[in-house]
Amino acid sequence: MNTHNPWKTLDTKTVHESPWIKVDHHKVINPGGFDSFYSTIHFKNLAIGVIPIDEDMNTYLVGQFRYPIEEYSWEIPEGGGDRNIDPIESASRELQEETGITAKEYRHLVTSHISNSATDEKAIIFMARNLEFGDANPEDDEELQCKKVSLAQLFKMVESGEITDSLTIMAAQKIELMLLKGEL
Repeated sequence: MNTHNPWKTLDTKTVHESPWIKVDHHKVINPGGFDSFYSTIHFKNLAIGVIPIDEDMNTYLVGQFRYPIEEYSWEIPEGGGDRNIDPIESASRELQEETGITAKEYRHLVTSHISNSATDEKAIIFMARNLEFGDANPEDDEELQCKKVSLAQLFKMVESGEITDSLTIMAAQKIELMLLKGEL
């Protein structure tokens, strides 16, 4: 199997930058040997997700309107995590901010590249157990709802297409697989 990089970058120009992303336009020679252009989006933070599971096998979803897709979305608690901070710290912060839940136990579930044909966005998803409940503390720019659903309900929401968020789908599928294998 050939795993070398067949792309050759000739020039890179940043066309947009914000505190969260950087968009670059690259002049390249593609794997076919032809001059071409490629645009990429660099995410400055990690995508962090956490699926809290209580002792009765329920989870807690966060609902919010997502501007880029112009739709309301039910998701596991998730947000950006500084690349210089332990991802579990970011997961713990997001869980508490969005749901008011704190957890005594975290377990890594999935690491994924969200859309590796155009971005370098990396997602890390955890499962949280041994939960304690308090008050949510969302950021000023968030308008969130939180709801408790059984894992069976979560799996149905994914299967029916009611949930389209990729981190939530990955977390649900991993949890369902763990249940089938008797690992949860």
